[in-house]
Amino acid sequence: MPSQKEKLEEHTPKIILVTGCSSGFGLLFCARLAAKGHTVIATMRNLQKKDALLNEVHRRGGIVDLQALDVTDIHSIHKIIDYIQDHYQRLDVLINNAGYGLAGFFEDLSDSEIRGIMETNFFGVMNVSRQALPLLHQSRKARIINISSVSGFTTYPCFGAYNASKWALEGMSESLMFELKPFGIDVLLVEPGTYRTEIFYANRKYAARFNDPQSRYYGYSQALKELVDDNLAKNKRDPEQVAILVEQLIHSPHPRFRNIPDFPSRILYWTRKCLPFSFFSWLIQNISKIYYKKYG
Repeated sequence: MPSQKEKLEEHTPKIILVTGCSSGFGLLFCARLAAKGHTVIATMRNLQKKDALLNEVHRRGGIVDLQALDVTDIHSIHKIIDYIQDHYQRLDVLINNAGYGLAGFFEDLSDSEIRGIMETNFFGVMNVSRQALPLLHQSRKARIINISSVSGFTTYPCFGAYNASKWALEGMSESLMFELKPFGIDVLLVEPGTYRTEIFYANRKYAARFNDPQSRYYGYSQALKELVDDNLAKNKRDPEQVAILVEQLIHSPHPRFRNIPDFPSRILYWTRKCLPFSFFSWLIQNISKIYYKKYG
């Protein structure tokens, strides 16, 4: 049972920094948390994309402190940290949400495409977290919540660069959890599967050669695109579920390190963890073959 002190802290408004808030999970995190009375510093790389966020925040009756932040630019990171220091003197929660997906077979991926996704999905998280730590140490009980993915514990063909960025994030997060726990800072992972967010629709990214008929992988890429589209068409999961989970993690006196919001992803996690890799490999290859036959 939580102590009286823990119960009091559960209901204390927090100062929260969220990255990648122009759409998707980040937008929902900000709108939900602001409506609950928290001080939310909502950041995005391009402030011209602020309207969707501000409309949702207004609809729910909250207020956010909107600021520019490019997680791949160390000067931009220094600027936001200095801003928080000057205006708030501490930070209670950092939600590292900024990131994107990328589809493309390894042989078709350029060096800049691979480095680009690592800069945002991994090094961006690393750099923001490092610079935020002095402010997090000023909090009574701070939290870093890293938004990962089911792709952080499993792999698929054509998503190797994205998988690599999320696997790196998971490894860093687990190590950081052990390092910061003695100082009262919790590091948590959220690993959602497929939800109805813009990363799978308007913000979907393909490698430059993904649709190149001259690529030896062209047939495979088109087959996997159809597989993804079929899954998206059946997807009914509400991304608000992930925002609710994040809110719970902020208030929980003893949160879990690994948090998987949707049931299919939990099944996938335990399948990957408990069954022999040979079985998992067989499963992925046979699902892929069904689609490959149409284009092979």
